[in-house]
Amino acid sequence: MPLDSLDAIDRRILRELQADGRLSNVELAERVGLSPSPCLRRVRRLEQAGVIRGYRALLDRARLGFGLTLFVAIRIEGHEEARESAVEEAIRAMPEVIACHLVSGEADFLLEIVLPDLAAYEGLLLRRLLRLPGVKDVRTSFVLREVKPPAPLPIAPA
Repeated sequence: MPLDSLDAIDRRILRELQADGRLSNVELAERVGLSPSPCLRRVRRLEQAGVIRGYRALLDRARLGFGLTLFVAIRIEGHEEARESAVEEAIRAMPEVIACHLVSGEADFLLEIVLPDLAAYEGLLLRRLLRLPGVKDVRTSFVLREVKPPAPLPIAPA
């Protein structure tokens, strides 16, 4: 369902739910100018179409003991499908990796990792990342400070 196929109400629903995914259907309906039943039908349609993939709580990393955030660029030798699949599968199994992207440029994969401290990263690097199939290079950038937290998608009114 492309963005241009969404009407103004669908877009308002998406903006409101990105801002507060815990809104009740009644509250959401009031905010977007619908009665609860049509609002719920629209939300269900957006969920079924895969536009709304889920709902989450945003947690404070530092308060939960994850004081270290890193971005790790991994380059692998060759681009055989089997090797890339094995790397992807291994990365998906690492709970410390909270996001991973296959990228173009100097690296092949860009990982966002959260850990308690530098010692935990040393263990992850030596025991797991450097042992991924075909790893040629691993480059790490340490987050000093978050300048802008993850933001909602910029859905403009129709």
